[in-house]
Amino acid sequence: MLRSDAFDYINVLDKAADASWLRQTVISNNLANATTPTYKRKDVHFQDVLLDELSKTKYSNLDQAVKSLDYNGDDLNGQLYTDAEGYSYRIDKNNVDVDTENVELASEQLRYQALTTAVTGEFSRFKIVTGS
Repeated sequence: MLRSDAFDYINVLDKAADASWLRQTVISNNLANATTPTYKRKDVHFQDVLLDELSKTKYSNLDQAVKSLDYNGDDLNGQLYTDAEGYSYRIDKNNVDVDTENVELASEQLRYQALTTAVTGEFSRFKIVTGS
């Protein structure tokens, strides 16, 4: 992680991109286990984690709240969880819906592309400002 006030939003985008990459991996794993009896789908929380961390700050100003986040700890990482652990609509007790997983994977791929584009844009602005 870069540590400078100028990089605060880039650090948040970086953490979000990491969580998005993790979620793509987890969704791919769900698809690979779609026919495994008793397998329960997994997913990753990040948006809720980020909102929770921002709400813990004493600042009402978003810039100050983002500046106060701890990027080096585990507090701002995506959290893996088992979705609807007790639920299954199939006889084999598996709760993976292939169609839903494919839609979620496509959505997450778009999110990841948007996040990496945003990081690239931030660095481009720094490059313009510094004249490099």
